[in-house]
Order: sequence, then structure tokens, then C-alpha cells
Amino acid sequence: MKKKFTKVLLASTLMAGILAGCSGAKESSGGSGSGGDTIKIGANLELSGQVASYGESIAQGLDIAVEEINKDGGIDGKKIEVVKADNKSEAAEATNAAIKLTSQDKVTAIIGAATSGNTLAQAQIAKDNSTILLSPSGTAPNVTVGTDGKVNEFVFRTSFIDPFQGTVAGNFAAKELKVKTAAIFADNASDYAKGLAASFKETFEAAGGKVVSEEAYMAKDTDFRSTLTRIKAKKPEFVFIPGYYEEVGLIIKQARELDITVPFMGADGWDSPKLVELAGADALNNTFITNHYSSEDPDETIQKFVDTYKKKHDGTSPNAFNALGYDSVYLLADAIKRAGSTDSDKIKDALAKTKDLSLVSGVVTIDENHNPIKSATVLEYKDGKQVFNTKVNP
Repeated sequence: MKKKFTKVLLASTLMAGILAGCSGAKESSGGSGSGGDTIKIGANLELSGQVASYGESIAQGLDIAVEEINKDGGIDGKKIEVVKADNKSEAAEATNAAIKLTSQDKVTAIIGAATSGNTLAQAQIAKDNSTILLSPSGTAPNVTVGTDGKVNEFVFRTSFIDPFQGTVAGNFAAKELKVKTAAIFADNASDYAKGLAASFKETFEAAGGKVVSEEAYMAKDTDFRSTLTRIKAKKPEFVFIPGYYEEVGLIIKQARELDITVPFMGADGWDSPKLVELAGADALNNTFITNHYSSEDPDETIQKFVDTYKKKHDGTSPNAFNALGYDSVYLLADAIKRAGSTDSDKIKDALAKTKDLSLVSGVVTIDENHNPIKSATVLEYKDGKQVFNTKVNP
């Protein structure tokens, strides 16, 4: 998932360069981030601010994984110690948090952020300090591959990328729902939304469909009725909204009030308990999302995680961000164990060689661009609950 990337302040960049000269995650006698019997991991997450729901969920999943690994003896006998930092859902704060985690806390690796923009805000810090940066849910392609086409050496992700989600949604609309016409309603300032919209449109039209309306909104808008009225006039059989739960909830609610009854679909940005509160359970009927996993999937690995999470959270089912936080710890721990070291170069190489690792969000192999090759899940909302629809392999 990706929020619009805010350029990092020059002062922060200069500070990062200075700090890089005196700090790093390289191992010497035990290594930075490795103090005796512990391995120190940073968590740079959106624990407050506009998308706090994502960061909080990742943190909950992360905590469960760390507890399990430590209970089982840790990594080669070393316990994981987590240092959490709140980036407040802002890119500049994510940069500052990364500076602190690398220069003061001297972590071996950073897990986070939830959004692509807040992950990208840390990328230079990670590079300068040779610190692994693992984003649980930053889905924009440029998180791991820069605009120059070069792979960001120390940056990896646990989630699949936006073009895959858009492709899954386009095929689902055309081949499963068998609709012929669609509208796209996207945040015009969000690279996340624009990327998803482009891949959806390409796939849907290649399958014989026609996009009859393309409309835009701005983040933090609250009244979408006039635009929805224009969309309704085009009579689409389907509406694709590649956005975030804050606006999507209101869009769905207002669309149903305008008697727009066609199926709506989005991506992982919808996945928050807040969505149901904003839209209402009835309004969400006949809507779908592409996502990273389903708590209803009968897979044994998934159900073990679901049971553990429910016991800790009053019977609530874990969402995809819970699962991605959990998986990120296990993905990193597996690499550290195979590396046999807390040396960043060795961990980086081990992450890049990850193959067929069974995680909650799928069986993962890391490709040459540091992206996981794994399946996607389509979920349907029924009476306010996510129901497993189908799983799509890459």
C-alpha cells in the first residue's frame, strides 16, 4: 500500500549522511543491533495519524511473532528485542525515526513502514547505514526498485506489488463477475491509487471490458455525491475504487444512498475495521477487495495464527496487516538464521535467496527485485464481515 511520497527535508538528508559515517549495522564482534544475547529490531510504524489502523495492526502481528520466536529459544539462542518508533503517518517523521533507530538504537534491521511513501522516506538512511529495511505492506514498485531501474540493495518487502493487485481485480471483474463496463474512482494525488487504476484498466480492457467513466477525489474529502452522480449517469456495471478506508467508507455509504447498487471493488487499502464503521455493514454488501490473505482460509499455517491472535484479542479475527506484521518477523528471522550472523550484507544475501518459505500470507520466494512471489486473495464483504472468495496464484 502506498501513500503519496513527501520529499524528505534536505536537513534530514544531510543529517543522515553525517550519521552514516559514525553508525552502521555491520557486525564486528557481535555487531550493531546484536548485544550479547539479543538481536535488536526496529519497528518504524504508523502508530498514530491518518493511517494508524495499519501500523497498529502490523505491530500486533509483529508482537505475536516475536513472542513465539523468543519462547522457542530465539534465533540461534538470541532473543529478539523490538524498538518501536511512531512515524505518525508522515514521511518526514519516518525519516527521523529511521535516523534514531540506526544511529542511537543501532538496530540490525527495520520493519516498516506500512505505506510505501513512509518506507521510501527511510530508504536512503537504510542504504547509508547498511541496515535492512523490510516493509510489511509497501506495495508500490519503487519501494524496492528505484526510478533508475536499480534494486534498492537493503530494501525488501513482505507484500506483493500494486500491479499484481490491479491485474487480479481486472480479471475478477471481467471473468468472475462477468461485467462489461466499469468506472474508476481514484485519489488523484495518490501514486498507490493511480498505479492500481492503471493496471486494473489495462487488464479489464484486455479482457474485453470497457471503462466508461474515470473520476477522481482528493484525500480527506468527505462529500462525494456530485461525482457519484456523474458516475451513475454513465451506468457502469462495476466501480473500482483503489483507495484507503478513510475515504472509501464514505464513498460506499453515499453511493448506496444514491441507489448505486452495482458491485464495488478495491485493494488492500480498504482493509481496516474502520471501513465498516464508516460505510455501514449493509452498504458494504456486494463489495470486494484484493488482499494478502483470508482468516477463513483453511490452510493449517493460517488457522494456527488466527487461533493465537483471537486468544490475545478477545476473539477478533486478524486482518491482513496483522498477518503481514507477523510474517515480516518470520521472514527476517529466517534470513538471519540462514545467514548465521547479524552482518547486514549476509542477511541481505539470505533474504534475496529466500525460497518457498511458508508464511501466513502465502508461500514466499523473493524475486530479483526483492519482491515476494506469492498468491493474492479476493475477499467479499457480507454483512460487515470479510468472507473468503478465491485465491489467485501469480
